[in-house]
Amino acid sequence: MAFHGIKTNIAIKLAFLLAVSMLLVDIIMVITAQRDYVQSAISKGYLLSYDIEKHLIKKSDTGVFILQPDYSEMLSVILNMAGFSCAIIQDRNSNIIYQNSPACPLFDELKVITKESIESSRKKTRLTGTAWGVFWMQDRHLVVSVPLLMDGRAEAGAGIVMELENIYKVLRRTQKVLFVYFVINLFVLTLTGLYLILNIAVKPVQRIVKRAEEFREEDDFFFLYGSQDNEFDKLSKALNRLLKRVSEDKAKLHATISSLEKANVDLKQAQNDVIRAEKLASVGRLSSGIAHEVGNPIGIIIGYLELLKQKNIPDDEKNEYIKRAENEINRVNGIIGQLLDFSRPSEVKPEIVSAHEVIEDVAEIIRFQPFMSGIDFKISLEAEEDGVLSDPNQLRQIFLNLIINAADAISSSKNKLIGKLLIKSEVVSEPDNKPINDKPYLKISFIDNGSGIPEKSIGNIFDPFYTTKEPGKGTGLGLFVSFALLDGMGGKIKVRSVDGEGTTMSVYLTLNNETDRI
Repeated sequence: MAFHGIKTNIAIKLAFLLAVSMLLVDIIMVITAQRDYVQSAISKGYLLSYDIEKHLIKKSDTGVFILQPDYSEMLSVILNMAGFSCAIIQDRNSNIIYQNSPACPLFDELKVITKESIESSRKKTRLTGTAWGVFWMQDRHLVVSVPLLMDGRAEAGAGIVMELENIYKVLRRTQKVLFVYFVINLFVLTLTGLYLILNIAVKPVQRIVKRAEEFREEDDFFFLYGSQDNEFDKLSKALNRLLKRVSEDKAKLHATISSLEKANVDLKQAQNDVIRAEKLASVGRLSSGIAHEVGNPIGIIIGYLELLKQKNIPDDEKNEYIKRAENEINRVNGIIGQLLDFSRPSEVKPEIVSAHEVIEDVAEIIRFQPFMSGIDFKISLEAEEDGVLSDPNQLRQIFLNLIINAADAISSSKNKLIGKLLIKSEVVSEPDNKPINDKPYLKISFIDNGSGIPEKSIGNIFDPFYTTKEPGKGTGLGLFVSFALLDGMGGKIKVRSVDGEGTTMSVYLTLNNETDRI
């Protein structure tokens, strides 16, 4: 953990930067020193050539150039002392006047450059060969050639060779000393720089972090600052202002959250009230049909009771009348129970239910309704699976709303005598190629041949209180409630309609079974 601390990171980066900077300075110093050494060697060659020029004489009888007596030995000593390994003196005709080392490896090259110098009457320098320098490969030999003038004319020339490896050896020895200073300076400068940076930047940050860890809401001035008015003092002041605004807004935030929670509760209650209102509206429409349906069995029961008043009825017939009356009473009780189950408020308890059974229950309720008269009502439940995770009461309300809407659309159509309503089911993999999740779906379609929906109205049919029915014949909440209930249980509803020809409402519910719940 300490390795990744800010002190360690600063020390490593500071040492790296110092090492790189000192290494660059060292390289520049080596290059500069090497250049000065070479320039000094060239200057030595020029000075030596001037001395040779003074001791060069021409024999009057033969016209051949020679060095003054005893100067040849002195010249060899001077060359060795100056560090030149090879030297020659030759005249314009390439005749060798002097050569200090017969085994000079650059003898031929030295003759060529010396002749070029004589012919051009110019000094020449050349670097040849390769040898290991200080940091990389460098030139090995320095060749200097100078023309020797007699009466203003270049009559001869001197060529000398210096081994640069001697210079490199001196520089490498110097590097050993510099390396010691390099390590010492790196250590000292790194510690000094780290100390200064810690005092200037790191310690103020650490103080801010420590204060942040000791945060107390009641502190008026949380982050301390001095009088230097530097960046850290400005940061502390800015943080104090920020925390003060946060503290001031905290109460408002709590109040807003409480208000939102209350609004959410009220919204849920309002939504339940809307669903309840729509349910009661549907119950109201069912009442007349149920009253008629209940009236028939009650009339039959009264008839059986009249028969039972007769005293001469055999016991077996009396028991038969009682049994039939009991059946009719159970029938009435079942009808009333269905209506009560549908109308009473209930706590939402999702469970795996059979969608087909719910559809058949709703169908039993609406078959005898007056608004279904004249409508060819068919059910085709072909889906192999119909288990869905839902609240059965909510599912009944959805299906009943869609059936009532379809019946109203048929009754308002010009083709009332041939009204048709079909409910069919099938298993699909995706709802209209727009997947909700990776499970298969139960698609339940409500297909009618009613008046259809105008294209301009399709986008609004799921809005609350939107209706195309005459005033007093609809609340405008049926499709809105159905849409909201389906959305809450993770389902979808799609509509396809052609104005004047009919409408198809498709409900998509995710299939579930007992294994899915585990």
